[in-house]
Amino acid sequence: MTLIDTPSMESTSAARKAMIDSQLRTSGVTAPFVVRRMGEVAREDYVPASAKGVAYMDRAIPLGDGRMLASPLAHGMLLQEAKPAADEHVIVVDGGSGYLAELVRPLAGSLKVISPEEVLAASRGGNKADLILIDGAIEQMPDSLAKRLADDGRIVTGLVQGGVTSVAAGRKSSKSVVFIPLAEIGIPRLSAFDKPKGWSF
Repeated sequence: MTLIDTPSMESTSAARKAMIDSQLRTSGVTAPFVVRRMGEVAREDYVPASAKGVAYMDRAIPLGDGRMLASPLAHGMLLQEAKPAADEHVIVVDGGSGYLAELVRPLAGSLKVISPEEVLAASRGGNKADLILIDGAIEQMPDSLAKRLADDGRIVTGLVQGGVTSVAAGRKSSKSVVFIPLAEIGIPRLSAFDKPKGWSF
Protein backbone atom coordinates (compact mmCIF):
# COMPACT_ATOMS: atom_id res chain seq x y z
CA MET A 1 0.00 0.00 0.00
CA THR A 2 1.41 3.38 -1.05
CA LEU A 3 0.81 6.34 1.21
CA ILE A 4 0.50 9.81 -0.33
CA ASP A 5 1.75 12.71 1.73
CA THR A 6 -1.12 15.20 1.91
CA PRO A 7 -0.06 18.83 2.46
CA SER A 8 -1.47 20.49 5.56
CA MET A 9 -3.86 23.43 5.40
CA GLU A 10 -1.12 25.68 6.78
CA SER A 11 1.39 24.62 4.13
CA THR A 12 -1.07 25.05 1.25
CA SER A 13 -2.10 28.49 2.53
CA ALA A 14 1.55 29.49 2.65
CA ALA A 15 2.10 28.08 -0.86
CA ARG A 16 -0.91 30.04 -2.15
CA LYS A 17 0.47 33.27 -0.68
CA ALA A 18 3.90 32.55 -2.18
CA MET A 19 2.26 31.93 -5.56
CA ILE A 20 0.60 35.34 -5.41
CA ASP A 21 3.70 37.20 -4.21
CA SER A 22 6.40 35.50 -6.30
CA GLN A 23 4.55 34.48 -9.47
CA LEU A 24 1.58 36.79 -10.00
CA ARG A 25 2.62 40.16 -8.58
CA THR A 26 6.15 40.01 -10.01
CA SER A 27 4.70 39.38 -13.49
CA GLY A 28 2.18 42.22 -13.46
CA VAL A 29 -0.89 40.25 -12.35
CA THR A 30 -2.00 42.64 -9.62
CA ALA A 31 -5.71 43.30 -10.20
CA PRO A 32 -7.35 43.07 -6.75
CA PHE A 33 -10.15 40.76 -7.93
CA VAL A 34 -7.61 38.32 -9.43
CA VAL A 35 -5.39 38.31 -6.34
CA ARG A 36 -8.45 37.81 -4.12
CA ARG A 37 -9.91 34.91 -6.10
CA MET A 38 -6.60 33.12 -6.55
CA GLY A 39 -6.04 33.50 -2.83
CA GLU A 40 -9.47 32.05 -2.06
CA VAL A 41 -9.62 29.05 -4.39
CA ALA A 42 -7.66 26.00 -3.26
CA ARG A 43 -5.74 25.02 -6.38
CA GLU A 44 -4.74 21.71 -4.79
CA ASP A 45 -8.39 20.62 -4.97
CA TYR A 46 -8.17 20.56 -8.77
CA VAL A 47 -5.21 18.21 -9.25
CA PRO A 48 -4.71 14.47 -8.64
CA ALA A 49 -3.77 13.46 -5.09
CA SER A 50 -0.20 12.72 -6.23
CA ALA A 51 0.23 16.33 -7.43
CA LYS A 52 -1.20 18.20 -4.45
CA GLY A 53 2.28 18.97 -3.13
CA VAL A 54 3.25 20.77 -6.36
CA ALA A 55 -0.11 22.45 -7.09
CA TYR A 56 1.33 25.95 -6.62
CA MET A 57 4.54 25.53 -8.60
CA ASP A 58 5.00 27.69 -11.69
CA ARG A 59 4.16 24.98 -14.20
CA ALA A 60 1.29 23.13 -15.83
CA ILE A 61 0.17 19.91 -14.14
CA PRO A 62 -1.01 16.77 -16.01
CA LEU A 63 -4.48 15.66 -14.95
CA GLY A 64 -4.66 12.46 -17.02
CA ASP A 65 -6.35 11.66 -20.34
CA GLY A 66 -4.37 14.43 -22.04
CA ARG A 67 -5.87 17.15 -19.84
CA MET A 68 -3.73 19.77 -18.12
CA LEU A 69 -4.07 22.39 -15.40
CA ALA A 70 -2.33 25.55 -16.67
CA SER A 71 0.26 27.31 -14.54
CA PRO A 72 -0.94 29.80 -11.91
CA LEU A 73 0.49 32.71 -13.93
CA ALA A 74 -1.37 31.65 -17.08
CA HIS A 75 -4.66 31.52 -15.20
CA GLY A 76 -3.93 34.85 -13.51
CA MET A 77 -3.21 36.53 -16.84
CA LEU A 78 -6.33 35.10 -18.49
CA LEU A 79 -8.55 36.21 -15.61
CA GLN A 80 -7.00 39.68 -15.37
CA GLU A 81 -7.53 40.29 -19.08
CA ALA A 82 -11.08 38.90 -19.03
CA LYS A 83 -12.39 41.17 -16.22
CA PRO A 84 -15.73 39.32 -15.83
CA ALA A 85 -18.45 41.63 -14.56
CA ALA A 86 -21.49 41.07 -12.36
CA ASP A 87 -23.91 41.95 -15.16
CA GLU A 88 -22.36 39.60 -17.74
CA HIS A 89 -23.20 36.11 -18.95
CA VAL A 90 -19.89 34.23 -19.16
CA ILE A 91 -19.01 30.96 -20.85
CA VAL A 92 -15.89 29.10 -19.73
CA VAL A 93 -14.55 26.44 -22.06
CA ASP A 94 -13.03 24.13 -19.46
CA GLY A 95 -9.62 22.60 -20.04
CA GLY A 96 -10.48 19.68 -17.79
CA SER A 97 -9.81 20.88 -14.24
CA GLY A 98 -12.73 23.16 -13.37
CA TYR A 99 -10.29 25.57 -11.66
CA LEU A 100 -10.70 28.57 -13.98
CA ALA A 101 -14.49 28.25 -13.88
CA GLU A 102 -14.39 28.35 -10.09
CA LEU A 103 -12.23 31.49 -10.17
CA VAL A 104 -14.82 33.17 -12.41
CA ARG A 105 -18.02 31.90 -10.74
CA PRO A 106 -18.69 34.69 -8.15
CA LEU A 107 -17.46 37.43 -10.49
CA ALA A 108 -19.99 36.85 -13.29
CA GLY A 109 -23.72 37.47 -13.39
CA SER A 110 -24.21 33.97 -14.77
CA LEU A 111 -21.79 31.23 -15.78
CA LYS A 112 -22.00 28.30 -18.16
CA VAL A 113 -19.17 25.76 -18.27
CA ILE A 114 -18.74 23.65 -21.41
CA SER A 115 -16.12 21.21 -22.66
CA PRO A 116 -14.24 21.43 -25.98
CA GLU A 117 -16.19 18.37 -27.10
CA GLU A 118 -19.49 20.15 -26.44
CA VAL A 119 -18.24 23.12 -28.47
CA LEU A 120 -17.42 20.90 -31.47
CA ALA A 121 -20.75 19.10 -31.18
CA ALA A 122 -22.32 22.51 -31.77
CA SER A 123 -24.59 22.07 -28.76
CA ARG A 124 -26.48 25.26 -28.09
CA GLY A 125 -28.74 26.70 -25.45
CA GLY A 126 -29.10 29.61 -23.12
CA ASN A 127 -28.21 33.24 -23.60
CA LYS A 128 -25.37 34.39 -25.78
CA ALA A 129 -22.25 35.23 -23.85
CA ASP A 130 -20.86 38.69 -23.21
CA LEU A 131 -17.54 36.98 -22.46
CA ILE A 132 -16.04 33.63 -23.44
CA LEU A 133 -12.98 32.48 -21.53
CA ILE A 134 -11.05 29.47 -22.86
CA ASP A 135 -8.89 27.48 -20.46
CA GLY A 136 -6.19 26.50 -22.94
CA ALA A 137 -4.46 27.54 -26.15
CA ILE A 138 -6.29 27.23 -29.47
CA GLU A 139 -5.15 27.34 -33.10
CA GLN A 140 -8.55 28.38 -34.40
CA MET A 141 -11.89 29.60 -33.12
CA PRO A 142 -14.66 27.16 -34.06
CA ASP A 143 -17.66 28.79 -35.74
CA SER A 144 -19.93 26.99 -33.27
CA LEU A 145 -18.22 28.85 -30.41
CA ALA A 146 -18.21 32.22 -32.18
CA LYS A 147 -21.99 31.87 -32.60
CA ARG A 148 -22.36 31.70 -28.82
CA LEU A 149 -20.78 35.15 -28.44
CA ALA A 150 -23.01 38.23 -28.38
CA ASP A 151 -22.40 41.00 -30.90
CA ASP A 152 -19.46 43.06 -29.64
CA GLY A 153 -18.82 40.31 -27.08
CA ARG A 154 -15.24 39.54 -26.14
CA ILE A 155 -13.15 36.41 -25.77
CA VAL A 156 -9.96 35.74 -23.83
CA THR A 157 -7.95 32.63 -24.58
CA GLY A 158 -4.58 31.11 -25.11
CA LEU A 159 -3.59 31.33 -28.78
CA VAL A 160 -1.16 29.15 -30.74
CA GLN A 161 0.74 30.91 -33.52
CA GLY A 162 3.83 29.43 -35.12
CA GLY A 163 4.15 26.95 -32.29
CA VAL A 164 4.22 29.74 -29.68
CA THR A 165 1.40 30.19 -27.17
CA SER A 166 0.25 33.50 -25.77
CA VAL A 167 -2.64 35.10 -23.94
CA ALA A 168 -4.87 36.76 -26.52
CA ALA A 169 -8.01 38.89 -26.52
CA GLY A 170 -10.63 39.04 -29.24
CA ARG A 171 -13.86 40.84 -29.94
CA LYS A 172 -16.76 39.82 -32.15
CA SER A 173 -17.56 42.13 -35.03
CA SER A 174 -19.50 41.40 -38.22
CA LYS A 175 -19.89 37.75 -37.19
CA SER A 176 -16.13 37.17 -36.99
CA VAL A 177 -13.64 37.27 -34.13
CA VAL A 178 -10.26 38.96 -34.48
CA PHE A 179 -7.57 38.19 -31.90
CA ILE A 180 -4.74 40.34 -30.61
CA PRO A 181 -1.89 38.42 -28.90
CA LEU A 182 -0.97 40.14 -25.64
CA ALA A 183 1.83 38.22 -23.92
CA GLU A 184 3.75 35.05 -24.72
CA ILE A 185 3.39 32.42 -22.02
CA GLY A 186 3.21 28.64 -21.93
CA ILE A 187 -0.44 27.54 -21.96
CA PRO A 188 -1.55 23.92 -22.48
CA ARG A 189 -2.82 23.41 -25.99
CA LEU A 190 -6.42 22.29 -26.58
CA SER A 191 -5.90 19.87 -29.46
CA ALA A 192 -9.65 19.78 -30.13
CA PHE A 193 -9.28 23.28 -31.61
CA ASP A 194 -6.25 22.54 -33.82
CA LYS A 195 -6.46 23.51 -37.47
CA PRO A 196 -6.99 20.55 -39.83
CA LYS A 197 -3.68 19.27 -41.14
CA GLY A 198 -3.57 19.58 -44.94
CA TRP A 199 -1.55 17.58 -47.42
CA SER A 200 1.77 18.99 -48.58
CA PHE A 201 3.94 17.90 -51.53
